[in-house]
Amino acid sequence: MSSTWDEPFSGRDRSETSGVTPDGADWLASAGTYPRSTLALWHERPDAPVVLPCGSVFDVVSAPAIFGRRMLDRLWDEGPGSGPVAAFRGRMLLFAAPGTAQRLPSLLEWEEWGAHGRRDSRTEAIPPLLCHGTGDAVTVPALTPTAVGTSTSATRWLAAPDTRHPWLPGPEILLWAAVRAARAAVRISIFPPADQDAKVYDVSRRR
Repeated sequence: MSSTWDEPFSGRDRSETSGVTPDGADWLASAGTYPRSTLALWHERPDAPVVLPCGSVFDVVSAPAIFGRRMLDRLWDEGPGSGPVAAFRGRMLLFAAPGTAQRLPSLLEWEEWGAHGRRDSRTEAIPPLLCHGTGDAVTVPALTPTAVGTSTSATRWLAAPDTRHPWLPGPEILLWAAVRAARAAVRISIFPPADQDAKVYDVSRRR
């Protein structure tokens, strides 16, 4: 591992499981009102999901699983990489910089209609994205997989946090990924859908 997460990363490895490190757990717990209580719970039950507030440490952008997977592929293959990412009940949770939830919807609306007030067909394939910011809370998966085969479960980390200061994409980067994912969806719409099991991303390698 390199010594910093001050910059986005580019290289990608894939593995069957992805667990949160102690530093990553510290970062997640810092979002709550009582970080020590959250860490104590995880110490006793590392397989327990926890509800954490958004808005101060991170925002979360929730996308349908297949579209979120395409966004994540664009971020890794063509862009700067991603922050932590989780799969939760058929959706993908992309952890983003605080303030993203407030800014991203207006950027998506602007992109949809374009500078001349006409609907842009490139963005018609972008499904509604749920943006969770100040005043919202999300359920984060357990720190570690709960059993063999967890990589195919409905709730798990795809790119687990492993540092106290993770790099988080902002609204402009997520807008770019959504537009690229929409274009990809249009190009492959005539083909049968790919395997819908989301990939697991190992973020232990850094640029």
